[in-house]
Amino acid sequence: MNTGILRNLVISISLLATTFQTFSQDIEPRRWNPLPLGTHVVGIGYGVSESDVYFDPVLQIEDVKQNMDVIAVSYVQPFKIGNKLARVDVTIPFVFGQWEGRISGEPQAINREGFSDPRIRVSLNLIGPSAMGKLEMMEYMKANPVNTMLGISLAVNFPLGQYAENRLINLGNNRFVFRPQIGMVHNWGRWSYELTTSVFIITNNNQFFNNQQKKQNPLYAVQSHLIHRFKNRIWISGSLGLGTGAAATIDGVSQNDSRGDFLGALSFGAPITKTQAIKLSYLRSVTFKDIGSDSDTVGISWSLAF
Repeated sequence: MNTGILRNLVISISLLATTFQTFSQDIEPRRWNPLPLGTHVVGIGYGVSESDVYFDPVLQIEDVKQNMDVIAVSYVQPFKIGNKLARVDVTIPFVFGQWEGRISGEPQAINREGFSDPRIRVSLNLIGPSAMGKLEMMEYMKANPVNTMLGISLAVNFPLGQYAENRLINLGNNRFVFRPQIGMVHNWGRWSYELTTSVFIITNNNQFFNNQQKKQNPLYAVQSHLIHRFKNRIWISGSLGLGTGAAATIDGVSQNDSRGDFLGALSFGAPITKTQAIKLSYLRSVTFKDIGSDSDTVGISWSLAF
């Protein structure tokens, strides 16, 4: 393999691998649900993802598969800004990853395990219930079975995950990712419809592979959810999502690698006790670009409110 192809190979694998962690669109129903003041929620989740990865044919990379096992812990707490209801979400992921495939016909494999970049998300309800306690919140929902909420949020991925400049694939991204969001929820009876739009704004990585500089355009994403709640606090949801953009340049050279993905998901939630609950989810992601990935992800999580 000549030097030019080898260089492109290294860059392409690095770009796709880090893009998966940076732009994995968390299809998350009920993210705008109001929580009464005084509530604390801790949780732990486990997810398994299998992906088929597609590269530019000139790189002679074939049959590439990515397998990821992720364990994440989370904490959620509501608070108030003036009389508005707000909340903060903290997520810390630990990843076990494996990449394998054929390069110029030769089998290759890479394994990584360690912390990925943690995320903090702060959200504010602009329209909907104001900051209130549990009993007031219950009375509000009972008195307003049909209601609409509007919120804004900012999620930030911090570059604290495992990263080494001389590695082809890393679990951390060595850059901040800012994600402003605006979301709407309409509730009627036991049904809810949610719509969320996001923009991923990515800072530069000045310590990319072989001391290069990596820049990346924003990724634009939208997701929607239809949710049904049952009398016993069980709920189910169906979700759709779309993401496009995030084309990268390396030392000023365009990589022609803009992402484009359709996503679909099913989720199921149920209480275990008055304060504990579990959630099961399945996510399918399909690229509509020549370069990208198709993936299947299954997850389970447990949460405790106190």
